Amino acid sequence: MRGGTNRAGVPAAAFAMPAGLAMRYDLPCDGLRELVSGYATYAAQSRAEMINWFLPAPPMICVLVDAGSVDITVRNHRSRADRVSLYGPTSCAFRAATHGGIQVGIGLTALGWIRLTASSAQGFHNRVLPLEQLLGDAPAAALRDMLDALDQEEAIAPALDAILTPLFAREHRYDDIVRRFTELMLVDGVIEIADAAERLVLPGDALRRVAAQAFGMAPKLLLRRARFLRSFISLLRSRRPMAYELIDSSYYDASHFLRDSHLFLGTTPRRFMAQGTSFLTASLVARSAAIGAPAHGLHASTPPARERRPGAMWQDLDGA
Repeated sequence: MRGGTNRAGVPAAAFAMPAGLAMRYDLPCDGLRELVSGYATYAAQSRAEMINWFLPAPPMICVLVDAGSVDITVRNHRSRADRVSLYGPTSCAFRAATHGGIQVGIGLTALGWIRLTASSAQGFHNRVLPLEQLLGDAPAAALRDMLDALDQEEAIAPALDAILTPLFAREHRYDDIVRRFTELMLVDGVIEIADAAERLVLPGDALRRVAAQAFGMAPKLLLRRARFLRSFISLLRSRRPMAYELIDSSYYDASHFLRDSHLFLGTTPRRFMAQGTSFLTASLVARSAAIGAPAHGLHASTPPARERRPGAMWQDLDGA
C-alpha cells in the first residue's frame, strides 16, 4: 500500500511514513458526509509487535485485512479485536498492540450512530467488541469479504460507500439536536451544560438523554473531551508544549488543563507523546489534509461554510 487520499489537491508529503508503513485517509461520498467522518487505512509490512496510542474519539468500525492480532487496552481493560470490530466511543486514550497487516477504520459521527442503530451508544462506552453484536452477521460479513477481495487501495472508499449507504437510510427524531450539539462542542469556552442547553434551546434533561443515546456519554464529559482535544492539538501545532496561552479560554490555568490531560490521556501531554505515537502523529497530519479536522473527536457534523485550501492544515501539524 502506498497511502494517499481521494481528495484532490492534497500533497503526497501529508502521508509520509517511515519505511514499511503506509497510511491513507479518504472522504466518504457526499451522501455520507454527515454520517461517516472518514475512512482511515493503516498498513504495516512487518509482523513484529508495534505499540501505538490513540486519542479518545467517537465510535469506529475497524476491519482487519491480512493482519496479525490486535489487542486494544482502554484503561485497565484489554480486548482482542475481531476481524470486524466496533470500537465504542472513548473518553480516554487507548493503547493498540498490532502485528502488521492492514486495518481499515470507518469513523462514525453521532448522527451516523443514531441512523445506524436503535441501541444507545452509552452501552458501548470504552468497549471493543465484534460488530456482529451491534448489527448482526450480514454487514460485518459484507465489509470483511469486500475488503478481502480488493487489490487497489483507491477502490476502498467507493466500495465502503456502496455497503454503508443503505445502512443509514432512516432519519431519526434527534437528527437536528445532534447536528447542533456536535457543532457547539467545537466552540471555544462552551463547557457548562446549562450554557449548552440554553444555546440549543433544550432542557438539560433532554440534552442528557440525547447525549447518552447518540454520543455515548454525558454532555459535560463530551464538552470537556472536545475542549481538551482542541487545546492539546493547538499545543502540538505550535510545537511549544508549554504554550498554554493557546488552550481553551474556559481553562482557569495550566494546572486546570493538566488535570484534564490526566483524565483523557492518563499522563501529561509531553509524556503521552513520548510513548508509541508514530501513527497518531502521522494521522493528525494526514487527516487534517484529507478530511479537514485533525482528529475524529473534533469532526463537525457538517462541512464548514468556507473550507480551507487542501493541504493548508497539514503544514501546521507537520513535524509536531
